[in-house]
Amino acid sequence: MKPLILLTGATGYVGGQLLKALHEAGYPVRCLVRRPEAFKATGLSGVEVQAGDVLNSASVNEAMAGVTTAYYLVHSMGSTQSFEDQDRVAAQNFANAARAAGVERIIYLGGLGQSTDELSAHLRSRQEVGEILRSTGVPVIEFRASVVIGSGSLSFEMIRALVERLPVMIAPRWVSVAAQPIAIADLLSYLIAALDLPLDGSKTFEIGGSDRVSYGGLMREYARQRGLKRLVISVPLLTPRLSSLWLGLITPLYVRVGRKLIDSIRHETVVEDQTALSTFPIQPSGFRDAISAALKADGKHLLTDFRTIRVSVGPEAAFAPIRKIGGARGWYYANWLWQLRGWLDNLAGGVGLRRGRRDADALQVGDTVDFWRVEAIEPGRRLRLSAEMKLPGRAWLEFKVTEDSAGCLISQTATFDARGLLGRAYWYSVCPLHEFVFSGMLRGIAARAGTEN
Repeated sequence: MKPLILLTGATGYVGGQLLKALHEAGYPVRCLVRRPEAFKATGLSGVEVQAGDVLNSASVNEAMAGVTTAYYLVHSMGSTQSFEDQDRVAAQNFANAARAAGVERIIYLGGLGQSTDELSAHLRSRQEVGEILRSTGVPVIEFRASVVIGSGSLSFEMIRALVERLPVMIAPRWVSVAAQPIAIADLLSYLIAALDLPLDGSKTFEIGGSDRVSYGGLMREYARQRGLKRLVISVPLLTPRLSSLWLGLITPLYVRVGRKLIDSIRHETVVEDQTALSTFPIQPSGFRDAISAALKADGKHLLTDFRTIRVSVGPEAAFAPIRKIGGARGWYYANWLWQLRGWLDNLAGGVGLRRGRRDADALQVGDTVDFWRVEAIEPGRRLRLSAEMKLPGRAWLEFKVTEDSAGCLISQTATFDARGLLGRAYWYSVCPLHEFVFSGMLRGIAARAGTEN
């Protein structure tokens, strides 16, 4: 049997992708997470989940029991407090617990950047964490990487948000700084290969893709592959600090972590030491292929909430309350929550519920239904609504009616195409509300089936 692995950061992008890869490879994995209920909402099974926090030494000590290899994939950049201080405490707790438990190796993902430079707080903290992890004598394999390209990676999602939203992009001087981005698939290959690397002490490897490119080059390539025409205007005035404030206006969902990343962009993040290429049997792809793979993966990670209920009426009667949903009639359950959601959407600059419906009884493609729009309708059979409220992603709500010998089966599917980490965080944070609102809505539809004309 393969040895037990401890994984931190499993609810993050890289950690979540690594967990799937380890699970598929047959490794037993224990995940240390702060909110087990959010982790369970991912739908992964057969993985040991332990509640805890790297800032709590007791929970880390407990999680290390019986572990051979421990992955350290966490950071505190999203904290409202001093993330550097929190990173120090967390790393020391982890290193102490690993030594006490007899862990054989720690695998850590840090950041590229030459230590001789005057590094940003983010990059400086990433390298300091590596030093702290090594301080107790447990062998540490530290990978230092630049931008990670993958659907859901924060850096990639920031690039996506800028290119998708801005037909004309103001390009400060930092967009010409060189980086060496790595595809998520290649990063995972390194992280897994490190499990079997012979060790006689700690090792640090600089890793990246097969070519170097500026941040502006990444934006242009993304636009090219998406078929978007974008004008990039270079200006020398925007410092990284001002750029971070500008980023907050354009992509507010990423503002807290994004500003810390922007502060690091003035430094080149390229591979100077090629040791990783001769140590591991991995041939990294280039940034063009990495962007292509990320765009192809977008359609493979849709999040869904699927529910069904049976009614003893015909399809027309079953579909009638679906056809009349929204507007003055409401959503058949917890209308006050729908009204609250509409008010919050208005507050965020969205359409809210004020649009209502064109017709109380009939729908056609293109009609608005509060903050939804009719994308498809087949009378007596199917209604598909696309969301137009402010969301960190794209959302749809679909109803289908299927006739059988016992009456009809009504299915209800909420689908969410999450925009990066915060999109996924949004989805999992509202999962408990889905159980309440969506199940109640479906029951309300079933109760009215046969009573509507």
